Amino acid sequence: MDFGKSGNLTPMTPRTLAIGDIHGCLTALETLADAVGFTDEDTVVTLGDHVDRGSDTKGVIDFLLGLRRRTQFVALRGNHEAMMLDARDHRPARQSWLNVGGSSTLESYGAEALEDIPVAHWQFIESLLPYHESERHIFVHANLDPALPLEDQHEADLFWESFRDPAPHISGKTMVCGHTSQKSARIKRNSNAICIDTYAHGGGWLTCLDVDTDRYWQANERGEAQIDILEDFEIAGSG
Repeated sequence: MDFGKSGNLTPMTPRTLAIGDIHGCLTALETLADAVGFTDEDTVVTLGDHVDRGSDTKGVIDFLLGLRRRTQFVALRGNHEAMMLDARDHRPARQSWLNVGGSSTLESYGAEALEDIPVAHWQFIESLLPYHESERHIFVHANLDPALPLEDQHEADLFWESFRDPAPHISGKTMVCGHTSQKSARIKRNSNAICIDTYAHGGGWLTCLDVDTDRYWQANERGEAQIDILEDFEIAGSG
Protein backbone atom coordinates (compact mmCIF):
# COMPACT_ATOMS: atom_id res chain seq x y z
CA MET A 1 0.00 0.00 0.00
CA ASP A 2 1.37 3.43 -0.99
CA PHE A 3 0.88 6.29 1.46
CA GLY A 4 2.33 9.01 -0.75
CA LYS A 5 0.44 11.07 -3.30
CA SER A 6 3.04 11.01 -6.05
CA GLY A 7 1.35 8.29 -8.12
CA ASN A 8 4.62 6.37 -8.35
CA LEU A 9 4.53 2.59 -8.18
CA THR A 10 5.02 1.31 -4.67
CA PRO A 11 8.40 -0.39 -4.17
CA MET A 12 8.11 -4.14 -3.59
CA THR A 13 11.11 -4.51 -1.26
CA PRO A 14 10.72 -3.25 2.32
CA ARG A 15 13.02 -0.32 2.94
CA THR A 16 14.72 1.15 6.00
CA LEU A 17 14.31 4.90 5.65
CA ALA A 18 16.00 7.46 7.90
CA ILE A 19 14.68 11.03 8.09
CA GLY A 20 16.86 13.85 9.40
CA ASP A 21 15.99 16.72 11.73
CA ILE A 22 12.48 17.95 10.89
CA HIS A 23 12.37 20.94 13.28
CA GLY A 24 8.72 21.80 12.77
CA CYS A 25 8.95 21.90 8.95
CA LEU A 26 5.58 20.39 8.05
CA THR A 27 5.53 21.42 4.38
CA ALA A 28 8.92 19.79 3.82
CA LEU A 29 7.78 16.65 5.65
CA GLU A 30 4.54 16.32 3.68
CA THR A 31 6.38 16.94 0.40
CA LEU A 32 8.99 14.35 1.34
CA ALA A 33 6.31 11.78 2.18
CA ASP A 34 4.70 12.31 -1.22
CA ALA A 35 8.05 11.87 -2.97
CA VAL A 36 9.12 8.75 -1.06
CA GLY A 37 5.75 6.99 -0.99
CA PHE A 38 5.95 5.29 2.41
CA THR A 39 4.48 1.78 2.55
CA ASP A 40 3.28 -0.40 5.38
CA GLU A 41 6.36 -2.59 4.80
CA ASP A 42 8.86 0.24 5.28
CA THR A 43 10.70 0.92 8.52
CA VAL A 44 10.79 4.70 8.93
CA VAL A 45 13.27 6.05 11.48
CA THR A 46 13.09 9.73 12.39
CA LEU A 47 16.35 10.88 13.96
CA GLY A 48 15.06 13.36 16.53
CA ASP A 49 14.61 17.12 16.71
CA HIS A 50 11.09 16.90 15.35
CA VAL A 51 10.26 20.06 17.33
CA ASP A 52 11.31 23.75 17.58
CA ARG A 53 12.58 26.38 15.16
CA GLY A 54 10.26 25.67 12.23
CA SER A 55 6.73 27.06 12.15
CA ASP A 56 4.57 23.95 12.68
CA THR A 57 5.74 21.55 15.38
CA LYS A 58 2.10 20.73 16.15
CA GLY A 59 1.43 19.76 12.54
CA VAL A 60 4.62 17.68 12.40
CA ILE A 61 3.69 15.64 15.45
CA ASP A 62 0.14 15.15 14.18
CA PHE A 63 1.60 13.89 10.89
CA LEU A 64 4.01 11.53 12.64
CA LEU A 65 1.26 10.11 14.84
CA GLY A 66 -0.54 9.21 11.62
CA LEU A 67 2.64 7.78 10.08
CA ARG A 68 3.10 5.59 13.15
CA ARG A 69 -0.23 3.91 12.40
CA ARG A 70 0.67 2.97 8.83
CA THR A 71 4.39 2.11 8.75
CA GLN A 72 6.96 0.36 10.91
CA PHE A 73 7.75 3.63 12.66
CA VAL A 74 10.69 4.34 14.99
CA ALA A 75 11.16 7.84 16.43
CA LEU A 76 14.33 8.92 18.24
CA ARG A 77 14.85 11.64 20.82
CA GLY A 78 16.99 14.63 19.95
CA ASN A 79 18.45 17.36 22.11
CA HIS A 80 15.48 19.62 21.36
CA GLU A 81 12.99 17.09 22.72
CA ALA A 82 15.27 16.64 25.73
CA MET A 83 15.25 20.41 26.29
CA MET A 84 11.49 20.59 25.83
CA LEU A 85 10.90 17.90 28.44
CA ASP A 86 13.34 19.61 30.79
CA ALA A 87 11.51 22.90 30.29
CA ARG A 88 8.21 21.24 31.15
CA ASP A 89 9.55 19.56 34.28
CA HIS A 90 11.86 22.31 35.54
CA ARG A 91 10.59 25.86 35.26
CA PRO A 92 14.09 27.47 35.36
CA ALA A 93 14.90 25.66 32.09
CA ARG A 94 11.98 27.18 30.18
CA GLN A 95 13.62 30.39 29.06
CA SER A 96 16.63 28.58 27.65
CA TRP A 97 14.32 26.33 25.63
CA LEU A 98 12.27 29.28 24.38
CA ASN A 99 15.47 30.96 23.20
CA VAL A 100 16.53 28.02 21.00
CA GLY A 101 13.28 27.55 19.11
CA GLY A 102 10.76 26.69 21.79
CA SER A 103 8.85 29.90 21.20
CA SER A 104 7.94 28.80 17.68
CA THR A 105 6.74 25.47 19.08
CA LEU A 106 4.35 27.21 21.49
CA GLU A 107 3.12 29.46 18.68
CA SER A 108 2.28 26.42 16.54
CA TYR A 109 -0.11 25.27 19.27
CA GLY A 110 -1.53 28.74 19.82
CA ALA A 111 -0.39 28.17 23.40
CA GLU A 112 1.06 30.42 26.04
CA ALA A 113 2.47 27.64 28.21
CA LEU A 114 3.83 24.13 27.86
CA GLU A 115 0.92 22.86 29.92
CA ASP A 116 -1.41 23.75 27.02
CA ILE A 117 0.20 21.21 24.67
CA PRO A 118 -2.05 18.14 24.14
CA VAL A 119 -1.40 15.06 26.25
CA ALA A 120 -1.06 12.87 23.15
CA HIS A 121 1.81 15.04 21.93
CA TRP A 122 3.60 14.83 25.28
CA GLN A 123 3.15 11.07 25.16
CA PHE A 124 4.76 11.01 21.73
CA ILE A 125 7.75 13.05 22.96
CA GLU A 126 8.11 10.90 26.07
CA SER A 127 8.10 7.73 23.95
CA LEU A 128 11.08 8.74 21.81
CA LEU A 129 13.97 6.26 21.89
CA PRO A 130 17.68 7.04 22.48
CA TYR A 131 18.80 4.86 19.54
CA HIS A 132 17.69 2.18 17.09
CA GLU A 133 19.75 -0.71 15.78
CA SER A 134 19.29 -2.79 12.64
CA GLU A 135 21.40 -5.54 11.13
CA ARG A 136 23.93 -3.18 9.57
CA HIS A 137 23.18 0.27 11.01
CA ILE A 138 22.87 2.19 14.27
CA PHE A 139 20.54 5.19 14.23
CA VAL A 140 21.09 8.00 16.73
CA HIS A 141 20.32 11.69 16.90
CA ALA A 142 23.82 13.10 17.29
CA ASN A 143 26.72 10.67 17.73
CA LEU A 144 28.16 7.63 19.50
CA ASP A 145 31.12 6.89 21.68
CA PRO A 146 32.83 4.39 19.36
CA ALA A 147 34.30 2.39 22.25
CA LEU A 148 31.04 1.75 24.14
CA PRO A 149 28.21 -0.70 23.45
CA LEU A 150 24.84 0.90 22.83
CA GLU A 151 23.46 0.19 26.28
CA ASP A 152 26.38 2.09 27.87
CA GLN A 153 26.22 5.20 25.69
CA HIS A 154 26.02 8.61 27.38
CA GLU A 155 23.23 11.08 26.65
CA ALA A 156 25.83 13.78 26.00
CA ASP A 157 27.03 11.80 22.98
CA LEU A 158 23.64 10.52 21.80
CA PHE A 159 21.92 13.92 21.90
CA TRP A 160 24.61 16.62 21.78
CA GLU A 161 27.97 15.56 20.27
CA SER A 162 28.78 17.08 16.87
CA PHE A 163 29.50 15.02 13.75
CA ARG A 164 33.10 15.59 12.63
CA ASP A 165 34.98 12.51 11.38
CA PRO A 166 33.58 9.68 13.53
CA ALA A 167 35.67 6.62 14.25
CA PRO A 168 34.12 3.21 13.59
CA HIS A 169 31.86 1.86 16.32
CA ILE A 170 32.94 -1.37 18.04
CA SER A 171 29.91 -3.10 16.51
CA GLY A 172 31.25 -2.49 13.01
CA LYS A 173 27.88 -1.03 12.04
CA THR A 174 27.40 2.24 10.18
CA MET A 175 26.06 5.13 12.26
CA VAL A 176 23.23 7.20 10.75
CA CYS A 177 22.61 10.49 12.53
CA GLY A 178 21.40 14.06 12.31
CA HIS A 179 21.96 16.96 14.74
CA THR A 180 24.98 18.63 13.08
CA SER A 181 23.21 20.84 10.57
CA GLN A 182 25.00 20.95 7.24
CA LYS A 183 24.61 24.52 6.07
CA SER A 184 25.58 23.37 2.58
CA ALA A 185 22.36 21.29 2.64
CA ARG A 186 24.44 18.31 1.47
CA ILE A 187 24.66 14.94 3.21
CA LYS A 188 28.00 14.29 4.94
CA ARG A 189 29.59 10.90 5.43
CA ASN A 190 32.78 8.99 5.95
CA SER A 191 33.33 5.24 5.76
CA ASN A 192 31.78 4.76 9.23
CA ALA A 193 28.92 7.21 9.49
CA ILE A 194 26.38 9.37 7.65
CA CYS A 195 24.89 12.69 8.80
CA ILE A 196 21.59 13.63 7.14
CA ASP A 197 20.70 16.88 8.93
CA THR A 198 20.60 19.06 5.82
CA TYR A 199 19.26 22.24 7.46
CA ALA A 200 15.54 22.02 6.65
CA HIS A 201 14.56 24.79 9.05
CA GLY A 202 17.24 27.15 7.73
CA GLY A 203 16.35 27.09 4.04
CA GLY A 204 17.97 23.77 3.18
CA TRP A 205 16.42 20.35 2.65
CA LEU A 206 14.76 17.66 4.73
CA THR A 207 16.44 14.38 3.81
CA CYS A 208 15.16 10.79 3.74
CA LEU A 209 17.83 8.14 3.11
CA ASP A 210 17.27 4.52 2.12
CA VAL A 211 20.19 3.16 4.12
CA ASP A 212 20.45 -0.08 2.14
CA THR A 213 20.62 1.45 -1.33
CA ASP A 214 22.03 4.98 -0.68
CA ARG A 215 19.08 6.42 -2.57
CA TYR A 216 17.82 9.61 -0.99
CA TRP A 217 14.98 12.08 -1.33
CA GLN A 218 14.95 15.70 -0.24
CA ALA A 219 12.19 18.27 0.17
CA ASN A 220 12.03 21.83 1.40
CA GLU A 221 9.59 24.33 2.86
CA ARG A 222 8.85 25.69 -0.62
CA GLY A 223 7.29 22.35 -1.51
CA GLU A 224 10.10 21.31 -3.85
CA ALA A 225 11.51 17.77 -3.98
CA GLN A 226 14.49 16.01 -5.51
CA ILE A 227 15.99 12.52 -5.58
CA ASP A 228 19.55 11.24 -6.01
CA ILE A 229 22.02 8.50 -5.08
CA LEU A 230 24.65 9.13 -2.40
CA GLU A 231 28.03 8.36 -3.90
CA ASP A 232 30.84 10.59 -2.67
CA PHE A 233 32.42 10.14 0.74
CA GLU A 234 32.72 13.63 2.16
CA ILE A 235 34.31 14.15 5.55
CA ALA A 236 32.08 16.42 7.61
CA GLY A 237 33.16 19.59 9.30
CA SER A 238 31.06 21.34 11.89
CA GLY A 239 28.42 22.20 9.24
